[in-house]
Amino acid sequence: MHPMITLGIADDHSLIVSGLTHMLSEETGVRILFTAHSGAEVKAALRQQVPDVLLLDIELPDINGIELCTEISTRYPQLPVVALTNHDEIVYVRKMMRGGAKGYLLKGTDKQTLLRAIRTVKGGEQFIDSQIEQAILQHTIMGKKPAGQIRLTSREKEILTLIAHEFSNQEIADKLFLSIRTVESHRHSLNQKLNIKNPAGLVKEAYLRGLIS
Repeated sequence: MHPMITLGIADDHSLIVSGLTHMLSEETGVRILFTAHSGAEVKAALRQQVPDVLLLDIELPDINGIELCTEISTRYPQLPVVALTNHDEIVYVRKMMRGGAKGYLLKGTDKQTLLRAIRTVKGGEQFIDSQIEQAILQHTIMGKKPAGQIRLTSREKEILTLIAHEFSNQEIADKLFLSIRTVESHRHSLNQKLNIKNPAGLVKEAYLRGLIS
C-alpha cells in the first residue's frame, strides 16, 4: 500500500481542475490539499501549507508556469513540481525542467500514468511523459526537429523584440526605416506562425518558445 501523498493542483481551466479532482477522488493514497486557478492563488495556498507534489499548468492568467516554477523551486526546494500541459514541444520541456520541475505530463494522460508520475517525483526521481521522451530521443539521436518548432526571419525577430518592448507599429517603422504597411505584414506573419491573435499573447508565446528572452 502506498503512503498518503498530498497534492496541489494549479490550472486556470475549471474543467481541468474538476476533472483531475474527480479522477483522483477515489484514490485512497492521494489527497488534494488545494486547487488554484492563478499564480497568486498558488502562492497564497503555499504560504498556508505545502503539499507533497504540485501539478502546475504552464499557462496561467497572471504568470507563466515556467517563471512560477522557478520561483517555487527556489522558495520551496523540497516541493516537486510536475508540469501538466497541452504543450508537447521540447522547448517547453527544457524550460520547465531548467526551472526546477521534476516531471512533465500532457493533459491527456491516463490516471495510472498520472499516479505513477506523482509517486515517482515524490520519491525524488524525475518523470517525463513517454510521448515527450520519444520526441526528445528522436531529436537527440536522429537529429529530427521537434514538432511545432518555429522558424523566424531575422527581420521578424527584430520586430518581435520591439513589440515585446511595447513599440507601436509606427515607432517600429520609424526605427527600422520601413513602411508601416511592411511592419503590419510582418506582424501578421508572426501571428500566423505562432497562432496568436493579440500582442500580449504574441509576446507570451514567443517568450515560452524561447524566441525572445
